[in-house]
Order: sequence, then C-alpha cells, then structure tokens
Amino acid sequence: MTDLPRSQHIVASGLVAAVGLWVTYVSYTAEPAAAFLFPRIIATVFVVLALWTFGKALLGRTRVGNGLSVEALKNILPGLIVSLIYVFWAAKTLGFYTASTIAFFVLLSLYDPAPHGEVRTWGKRIIITAGFLAVMYSLFAMLLNVFTPRELLF
Repeated sequence: MTDLPRSQHIVASGLVAAVGLWVTYVSYTAEPAAAFLFPRIIATVFVVLALWTFGKALLGRTRVGNGLSVEALKNILPGLIVSLIYVFWAAKTLGFYTASTIAFFVLLSLYDPAPHGEVRTWGKRIIITAGFLAVMYSLFAMLLNVFTPRELLF
C-alpha cells in the first residue's frame, strides 16, 4: 500500500478541521450572541470530531481505503461547486430559505438518477424540494427559532 491514501486522508481531514475551527470562531464572535447559540453547539461538536479525525490521520491510526479516484472526484465536483456558491454567496444574497431551496433543487436534479427528459420526474423533484423547504422552515424558524441570513425573499 502506498502513502497516497494516507496523505489524502490527512489533507482532507486537515481541511475539514480548519473549516471547523473557522466556523466555530465565527459562531463564537458573531453578534447578536443569543442568535448564535444553536450554531455554537453544532460548531463545537463539529470541530471536536474534525480535530479528532485529523489527529487520528496524523498518527496513522485511521483505516484508509484506496484514496479518492478521478471518477469519484468527477461525481463530487458538481455538488462541491453548488455548495461553495451557496455558502459564500447565495445564502446571504438570496436569503437562507431561497438559497437553500435553489441549492437543494439543483443538487437533487444533478444527482437524481431519474430521467431528465420526463415532466413527471421534474414534478417529483419540485414536490420533494417543496417538502424540504417546509421541513427547513419548520425546523429553523418555528421549532429552533434560529437566526438565518435574510435578504431577497425571506
């Protein structure tokens, strides 16, 4: 076995840990503090798990597979691009619920194996997306009372 899969695991878990540290820092320094209670809890758990995984990777105590193939990277790349656009632009510019709905619909359309040439499958995607939006709104706005980025539509 070569060191390539282990190196990929170290780099990937290191990047995730760095993002986790950044998100945790932002959640603890953002104002108003009361609006960020739920994100602080989630960010703290996320960063602890990410640092644990990174530490295990550095020590060589992880079970690594064959690494990330070019084919797997091609499958992941569209979702990664949509996610980056969502996180760094759309959520703040379009509002959380609008951007989440668009991102979910795009990801569902990209990864749904159903044929794209049939009206019935597009209707199914729209219904699933509407259900997703209803769950997101119920969870964040009504149940958890969490502050979400608000702009264009909501």
